[in-house]
Amino acid sequence: MGLNCGIVGLPNVGKSTIFSALSSAPAEAANYPFCTIDPNIGMVSVPDQRLEKITELIPTAKVIPATVEFVDIAGLVAGASKGEGLGNRFLASIREVGVLVHVVRCFENPDIIHVNNKIDPKNDIEIIDIELALADLESVEKRYNKVVKSSRVDKESAKIALVMTPLLEKMKEALSQGKGVRSLDLSEEENALIYDMHLITTKPTIYVCNVDEDTINTENEFVNIVREIATSRGAETVVICGKIEAEIASLETEEERIEFLEAVGLTESGLHQLIRSGYRTLGLRTFFTAGSDENRAWTINAGDKAPQAAGVIHTDFEKGFIKAEVYSCEDLFIYKSEQKVKEMGKFRLEGKQYVVQDGDVMHFRFNN
Repeated sequence: MGLNCGIVGLPNVGKSTIFSALSSAPAEAANYPFCTIDPNIGMVSVPDQRLEKITELIPTAKVIPATVEFVDIAGLVAGASKGEGLGNRFLASIREVGVLVHVVRCFENPDIIHVNNKIDPKNDIEIIDIELALADLESVEKRYNKVVKSSRVDKESAKIALVMTPLLEKMKEALSQGKGVRSLDLSEEENALIYDMHLITTKPTIYVCNVDEDTINTENEFVNIVREIATSRGAETVVICGKIEAEIASLETEEERIEFLEAVGLTESGLHQLIRSGYRTLGLRTFFTAGSDENRAWTINAGDKAPQAAGVIHTDFEKGFIKAEVYSCEDLFIYKSEQKVKEMGKFRLEGKQYVVQDGDVMHFRFNN
């Protein structure tokens, strides 16, 4: 389990530049549309100072951070759902991700072509919204026709159709107006019924405002427009300067990166903010395992219980789960050793009903 994000947006908004900075795996970035032909995939380590602190106190042979997968998808244009630009070939890639990272251009630069020859974040967002909605509409219409047809086959299919038909009709109406399925606030039961369709507009979205170096620390009217739209949708906004992030990614040491951030008036990388936003958006949490062989961060869903956390490491751990030895990493930071944590009564045994907390350090007992 982990966080995987699909980077979407119009051509020339800075998606590939941001992707390259994220993954330090250069995606081709150029001043013309459809530069990205195949989706680029990059694995990014999740920055987590807690793992670094744990390793200072529990020396180990290997340190493995949690990871985020980013998929850089070709710029979408009006008509993409019908095959314009590179069309459905890339919309299919978006269906596989957990959260959409919608990059919006929030800077003026006559040397970098805008696909519509005008910087207009509201219109840019609407174009992407409509194309994603139309792509989903095609999927919903196919399912609707299939459900109607199968309802005539037998009683069981007719029973399913009674539930599915009005739901699909409601979705068709919204999508035909360019509105995403998320706007319908479907119930848990309704979402379960359509889960296997992997609709793009059911996915949560983070809006990334790509600004230039001159406005990263100043008021930006384009950013304000994006924030207003995001807030109205219950979504988060992250402000990033792709050019600055690319320069940070090119630096070799953490000291150099810190010095550079200070020089440009920033306290941390915008990409770190983006990763944290992704975790919040998907309701993810981190627990740790620590020992002489390996210190590692693991990703789980908020609310997962101890056996589920064990299963992230290995399915056998979940099947044979007996108990979990647990303490908070914050207690380790206070008392400086696992032995002292135990002496202070902060080390405990938890059973199958224990809900894992963010920052727990865990050792699992299980039957082979």
